[in-house]
Amino acid sequence: MGALACFARSAHKGVTVKSARSKIAASVAGVAAVALIATGCSTGGGAEASDDQITLSITTFGTMGVDAKYAEYMKQNPNIKIEATNLEGGGAARDDAYAKIAAGTGLSDIVAIEEGWLGTIAEVSDAFVDLRDYGIEDVKDSWLDWKYEQGTTADGQVIGAGLDIGPQGLCYRGDLFEAAGLPSEREEVAAYFGGEDATWDRFFEVGEEYVDKTGKAFYHSPRFFWNSFVNQQEEGYYKKDGETLNIEDNDVLKEHFAKIVEAEKAGLGAGLPGWEVGPEAKAGDFAVYMCPSWMLGIVQGYYDEGTTDSGWDFANVLPGGAANWGGAFLGVASSSEHKEEAAKLALWLASPEQQASAFEKAGPYPSTTEGQKLVADTTSPFFNDAPIGQIFAERSKGVVAQVKGPEDSNIQDNVFGPIFDRVSQGEVTDPDKAWDAAMELLDQIPS
Repeated sequence: MGALACFARSAHKGVTVKSARSKIAASVAGVAAVALIATGCSTGGGAEASDDQITLSITTFGTMGVDAKYAEYMKQNPNIKIEATNLEGGGAARDDAYAKIAAGTGLSDIVAIEEGWLGTIAEVSDAFVDLRDYGIEDVKDSWLDWKYEQGTTADGQVIGAGLDIGPQGLCYRGDLFEAAGLPSEREEVAAYFGGEDATWDRFFEVGEEYVDKTGKAFYHSPRFFWNSFVNQQEEGYYKKDGETLNIEDNDVLKEHFAKIVEAEKAGLGAGLPGWEVGPEAKAGDFAVYMCPSWMLGIVQGYYDEGTTDSGWDFANVLPGGAANWGGAFLGVASSSEHKEEAAKLALWLASPEQQASAFEKAGPYPSTTEGQKLVADTTSPFFNDAPIGQIFAERSKGVVAQVKGPEDSNIQDNVFGPIFDRVSQGEVTDPDKAWDAAMELLDQIPS
């Protein structure tokens, strides 16, 4: 489940945010500076050709599932060698791409781009080829309309072939729910949280009930369901124009922010970081995750391959209703020495068949209609044989792609993320002071 450049305090008041290629280097430095105040990167050169052999480099992140298809592609295309780099998450991939664009060198032939920083990549679209020149329009109708539009710039250039979308449900420990005297069967769990009428207030109520009965935390970190809540709004960190910030005087965000702070004071959170919490997940230190489709692969990755008795299950419910968190694209670097072959590989990896394979391997839900049909009957042995294909089809109903501004992922990772870490660790307990601290971090993002 936003990116670089450019706003000062005045931007919070509704002034539009302006970004440009010349500010990328400053933005890369700024991300590091904000992280230091609140509390990199991998290499991947261009392709090299030797005789008839072509080497294509690709940089991905997280558990995208496409890596499982490289061997098949190379077998089908014996003149192609794929050199792959996989970074820890979207934030690391963002910083890696920005640094290389700023330097003017080093982008892989194919680069995975996350939804949250796609807007910034669009501002430097000449760093990537126009996939219309390589046949993407021939298969345009494969994708959900809004997904294809996300990868298209204002002037019509298609800079990314869509991979997945991130409809969300609730991952939960059925065994821990049962031990706490709560419903544990997924249909009963969904109903207990309110089903189609599930609210965030009810989520916190159930959390308090769980903590009262067990003495243990309900969730690991507030970062995830804050992001889920933001993504449920008609406008998130930016207005619909994708340039005007929508944070400082946003009473809806402030009210939910305060509820999270109060929930932390009530002991619902475990005080853990957002990522790399496998030992705590296995130990039962918390009981729920907000799970966009790609999160299934992350949770499963905490366990030995083939595990089917982890206690985790997956329910067709999300407090507050439908939401999309994340989703990736594959772009082809303009600096690639083998643009045609790179585009061919990117479009193959983004095809319905390969999207379906990635979902079955790692959980990212297809952004193509045919890919969704192919996975309709998919179940997950790890998640207690949950019918994840069916559930994600249901969870994707009503999802509307929110406009993401240029600093969207940067705001999430380096403004609200660090503040929620401080809140969850008990360093800040007053909602107003926590919000003010977040606004101070927002101020320190370089203009």
